[in-house]
Amino acid sequence: MNYSKEEVLQFVREEDVKFIRLAFCDVFGKPKNISIMPGELERAFGDGISFDGSAIAGFTDEACSDLFLHPEPESLMPLPWRPEHGQVVQMFSSITDPNGRPFLKDTRYLLKESVRRAHEAGYDFSFGAEQEFYLFLLDENSKPTRIPCDEAGYMDIAPEDHGENVRREICLTLEKMGLHPERSHHEEGPGQNEIDFKYSDPLTAADQAMTFQRVVKTIAFRNGLEADFSPKPLPGQPGSGFHINLSVQPHSEEAFSAMIGGILEHILDMTAFLNPVKESYLRLGDHKAPQYISWSHGNRSQLIRIPAAKGQYRRMELRSADPLANPYLAFALMIDAALEGIQNHLSPKAGEDRNLYLTDLDAVSSLKKLPDNLEKARHLAYESRFIREHIPAELLEAYLKH
Repeated sequence: MNYSKEEVLQFVREEDVKFIRLAFCDVFGKPKNISIMPGELERAFGDGISFDGSAIAGFTDEACSDLFLHPEPESLMPLPWRPEHGQVVQMFSSITDPNGRPFLKDTRYLLKESVRRAHEAGYDFSFGAEQEFYLFLLDENSKPTRIPCDEAGYMDIAPEDHGENVRREICLTLEKMGLHPERSHHEEGPGQNEIDFKYSDPLTAADQAMTFQRVVKTIAFRNGLEADFSPKPLPGQPGSGFHINLSVQPHSEEAFSAMIGGILEHILDMTAFLNPVKESYLRLGDHKAPQYISWSHGNRSQLIRIPAAKGQYRRMELRSADPLANPYLAFALMIDAALEGIQNHLSPKAGEDRNLYLTDLDAVSSLKKLPDNLEKARHLAYESRFIREHIPAELLEAYLKH
């Protein structure tokens, strides 16, 4: 929608808006917000709205806790599940310290900086997100169970697929908010679903990933279900991935190949941010989740695959991340790795055009593996030159020592 400040003020006056939610997230990607009344909006645009940073995971301590939210008018969107009379809208917000300086643990700011550096180097990146999630039944006290809402499988339809109407309501709600879901379907696990977004610029794509989970959880709860985005909620069943599609402009085969080379070069450094919880490592190497550092065309057993697409849809897909990753951090690191690959001409080794799930161990012994637990991933990140160059020390300490 790309509103200006004046257009937001006019919209709030004319559309009976009663609450404005200023949205942000902690360093781990957990959504947060403050609701303000319309009379506070001018002050929010001018001076910002203060909040206690010491109460947000990974932000500050009690000695210097004041931080300020500054709403970004271009991110305005309605929250259509709220009452039509007395509308509620949301804007994503930047964060500053009391002196007006950007707050270095604001991961949205970190992504903006990565986008800026890439643009100054002559490159722009686009992202498309594919997030999987489970729908579980609630008990008599509206508490989540681990009972899937159905026993359907990949791309099954009703009546086996009990999530069809929920996905429909989610997609229609997202459209009302100005977002653009591209397709939806039942996934392989019982009660597992997927909704994909059309590609967009990095900041918009990360905002959409954050908004998407909130919408899914809200709509699921209204339908008597719990939406679960954890990477491995059911033993023996497929885990939920956050497949990240990435393309580069101006497009050339050399830049595209080097983009892949850069990400393969630094994937071990990034894994702690793409797979941030212990449960993440139960998913990797199982049910189409990658284990080896490899790439191929169209091959879903690989870390990176090149989907069968042409023109503006030509892209690479990173398959290791899971939905608990902070999308701002994930996208920022992918941009930085891709840009380093392009600038240093890091062409990848030959692709692995075989099914790594069916290949014997001797045949894959030359391939590096992703870390198999969170402690190893954090150690690799902490010791990484690449990570220390691109993530402020304060943020790195807060994230890895949590």
